[in-house]
Amino acid sequence: MGLTPVERDARFKPIARDARFKPVSKVEEAKAWTDAPSPSTLQGLLDAAAAGARLDFDTARALYRHADLHALGHAAHKVRLRKHPEPMVTYVVDRNINYSNVCVCACRFCAYFRAPGDKDCFVLSFEEIGKKIEETIALGGTQILMQGGHHPDLPLSWYEDMLAYIKDNYPIHVHAFSPPEIVHFAKMTGLPTREIIARLKAAGLDSIPGGGAEILVDEVRARVSPNKCPAGQWLAVMEEAHALGLRTTATMMFGHEEEEDDRLRHLFNVRESQDRTGGFTAFIPWTFQPENTNIAARQLTSVEYLRLLALSRLVLDNVDNLQVSWVTMGPKIAQAALYFGGNDFGSTMIEENVVRAAGVSFRLSRQEIDRLVLAAGFTPRQRRMNYTLVPQGGERDASGFAAGEGLA
Repeated sequence: MGLTPVERDARFKPIARDARFKPVSKVEEAKAWTDAPSPSTLQGLLDAAAAGARLDFDTARALYRHADLHALGHAAHKVRLRKHPEPMVTYVVDRNINYSNVCVCACRFCAYFRAPGDKDCFVLSFEEIGKKIEETIALGGTQILMQGGHHPDLPLSWYEDMLAYIKDNYPIHVHAFSPPEIVHFAKMTGLPTREIIARLKAAGLDSIPGGGAEILVDEVRARVSPNKCPAGQWLAVMEEAHALGLRTTATMMFGHEEEEDDRLRHLFNVRESQDRTGGFTAFIPWTFQPENTNIAARQLTSVEYLRLLALSRLVLDNVDNLQVSWVTMGPKIAQAALYFGGNDFGSTMIEENVVRAAGVSFRLSRQEIDRLVLAAGFTPRQRRMNYTLVPQGGERDASGFAAGEGLA
């Protein structure tokens, strides 16, 4: 197999996979269901899952393919209520800051990136980033999500200086640098990914987002994002971050060139990693948006989204929080998703560019999220990245902070 374009570039030094981490599990598929199980069998499987039984791959596949949508959602909602009995739906007030759009990955699903030298490529100055943070804090924001692609020329010191600038000037939680970005930094510097994470943490990094996961199956990644790290390395970076005391999220972008079983393998890979570390705070699945990309795929339906969301709640019995995606599905489906296993409404997304570049532009304010959550029958509460609640009014949290204090 030949080298990828990134590997051929002399500026990038390949790094060996850390031997302490297992390669991605190819979940054993003992035997497929040749016929659809009977309705009573399916209901029994759903009842067992709702009561806490751990699903194996074959059972998950049977439920995904054959269970009635509403029965699947009902079981997922039971699990959600068992984990979160309070009638509360959380969300975070944050801003997605893309500090650059320059990227050498050229992923086929991405409509946002620009190649080095393109006339509309950019790198934000620290002052421009600071202005965006000031606006976020003024709106009650507690964190920023920062991602910027794989820039071929910015040194690691630039990212460290950016983090230090933010922490020196603003009380904000920095949720930044997905695993592929960290692998990119490692290739640029020749340093191990663990050392990269440690240096970024020392500079001010608070947590790591789950971007770049797409589908955690290498055959799929080779087709849609061949220049990104393999699935096993994505998981390895996350487990290194967990070992260093950083919490992270896990994501899935589905509906492009993967098969149903690939989605299941993704879920089981996340579950196995969570069994090892317990470091994922939430799982966030969303549907691929094909407009303006190089992948000719049909847009998934809301039914397909809700089915995958509910199955995620049943399979990921060790991940407490499941985030719904109003950004890609719209607010009405996001409300319905709160009865299909979801307990978190995601982010206000004061600024979002990547999904918008693919033709989707839903926007919601904090007040609109409150209204939608209330209309769905739940109490809305603002949270932090670690799912502790932001105090309201005269409340103080477990750390002694009152409303508006301790935002980072």
